[in-house]
Amino acid sequence: MSAHGSVPNNKRRRLAPVALAAGVLGAVVLSLSLTGTMSGFVASITNSNNTAATGALVMQEQNAGATVTCLSTDGGTVSSNASTCSTINKFGGSTTMTPGNTVTTPITIKNIGSVAATTFTLTPGATCTQTNSGTQNGTAADLCAKLNVVITSGATTVFSGTAASLAGALPAAFTMPAAPAAGVTVPFSFAVTLASTAGNSYQGLQASLPLTWTFGS
Repeated sequence: MSAHGSVPNNKRRRLAPVALAAGVLGAVVLSLSLTGTMSGFVASITNSNNTAATGALVMQEQNAGATVTCLSTDGGTVSSNASTCSTINKFGGSTTMTPGNTVTTPITIKNIGSVAATTFTLTPGATCTQTNSGTQNGTAADLCAKLNVVITSGATTVFSGTAASLAGALPAAFTMPAAPAAGVTVPFSFAVTLASTAGNSYQGLQASLPLTWTFGS
């Protein structure tokens, strides 16, 4: 008589293939968990240097001889890239002009940035302002109309007219040179002449007009 709990031989024979199959399946699952794939070949590329950078558009203005330099970044903030230059006087700054006298002031505008400018404009202030200069002052009120201003760039006449007509002039009034590429310098010359018809009433007077140069890209 068989002991309790023993498994007959024929039943053990039926269980053996099942146990073998389970063992093989477990080995396969274990192998996949270790390698992650059944393939023996792997290839890959990692792009480690993917960058994009912005360029800079910076304007430089210099007087004759390059003894005075103004930069658009002199304003102190990169985001504005705009500054005021009071040390280069395009009208010459003379206080001793006489009728028929001409004062000529050469300057240069340069693109010292890393990108080309696509537009280049000159924008005068809206008003030419007259004030007294010194202690002996005439009574004339239209000095700006007596100052003739000729702006040239090389052989090109950018503007020709009075300081009064230069004030508030629209872009169509100017024949600007091409916008400069990075590293390119553009020369300009300002010739300011006091009309020969100016009499004693124009003594001791001063005219002032702000001018703004602008690059665009």
